[in-house]
Amino acid sequence: MSRFLVITSVPDFERRVRAAVTGSMHGEVQALPPEVLSGGPEDVFRRLVGEPPEVLLIGPGVPGIEALKFATVFDLQHPEVSLVLVADPDADLMLAAMQAGIRDVAEPNVDVAGLRGLLERACLASASRRRGLSNPGEGDEPGRIIAVMSPKGGVGKTTVSTNLAVGLAKIAPMGVVIVDLDVQFGDVASGLLLEPEHSITEAVHGPAAQDTMVLKAFLTAHQSGLYALCAPRRPNEADYVTAEHISRLLRQLSHEFRYVVVDTAPGLGERNLAVLELATDAVWVCGMDIPSVRGLNAAFDVLRELQLVPDGRHVALNFADRRSGLSVQDVESTIGVPVDVVIPRSKTLPYSTNRGVPVLQDGARDAALKGLRKLVQRFDPQWAKAPQSKLHRRVVVS
Repeated sequence: MSRFLVITSVPDFERRVRAAVTGSMHGEVQALPPEVLSGGPEDVFRRLVGEPPEVLLIGPGVPGIEALKFATVFDLQHPEVSLVLVADPDADLMLAAMQAGIRDVAEPNVDVAGLRGLLERACLASASRRRGLSNPGEGDEPGRIIAVMSPKGGVGKTTVSTNLAVGLAKIAPMGVVIVDLDVQFGDVASGLLLEPEHSITEAVHGPAAQDTMVLKAFLTAHQSGLYALCAPRRPNEADYVTAEHISRLLRQLSHEFRYVVVDTAPGLGERNLAVLELATDAVWVCGMDIPSVRGLNAAFDVLRELQLVPDGRHVALNFADRRSGLSVQDVESTIGVPVDVVIPRSKTLPYSTNRGVPVLQDGARDAALKGLRKLVQRFDPQWAKAPQSKLHRRVVVS
């Protein structure tokens, strides 16, 4: 029987939670008033009847600052419990909630059916974390590792990576991490307007390399609902990141996140080959020019020989322009595989990159939007079905 604790001052919300766990879930619900938060986690557990909960829901009716302060302490002491904040979500709240260790954010008016799905996923996440804490290295099916690659630079690979990550975060808030594997000259931080305190160099050494809970402290939260592990600020630090480090890092992250988007460096170096050995998917970004197309064809030939072509293959033709002298058919006949996504050349896309706000984040009208949305839909068809203005409010537990 699953156990749920609700801290709220709104009786109707408590009623909806009880209705959600009645029947198929066979759940047990306890409710406490918001005042209990002032005493900290110890006071909360003293007031419980029976065993600790698997899921703790905070709000509605709990001041946001008080809820986040409590959550920060609670998550450190009880990481096996899934924390859910019930409040009107906005970008600032999502960012603060991620940093506080909250696993999910739900709207106060969420209905019984929505609550039931939310609580079921939260229970699965809690069970996975309990197994992970008692048996490190064991857990549920790992998340998808998506390598975004290109043999040559200058084709907009990082722009595609950041937009893909932002798009997936609208379906799975807090369930997406983007890793900047261009460890010498990576631009994910600037592409997302981030000022990271830590980089991938720190994440692959020391305690973080052995403990996923420590590793998550080295990630940078983004207001769209994703996490980022950015490249080091100094190019010479690249020497401290090996292919072995990358393999271990991706295994760690894939057991914590639904999607791991890896923005690789151009080419087929050792680190990139290490990514491909673990990747479930590869997004190949190709420009609409002969050197880029020939480079991609050569890369496919090499990877076929090495048997390093992931099952999920997605070819994105960027900067598509009829005036380039090439057609989509020309590209397909050269590389020998279909082009899955066409992203037209646009003026807005470079501008959004320079601003550090991906177009899928601000929803600006642009010719490239259709192609980028189609790319996200290849990983989660639900993205196409949900209203775009509401996507960031959907509740999904990583």
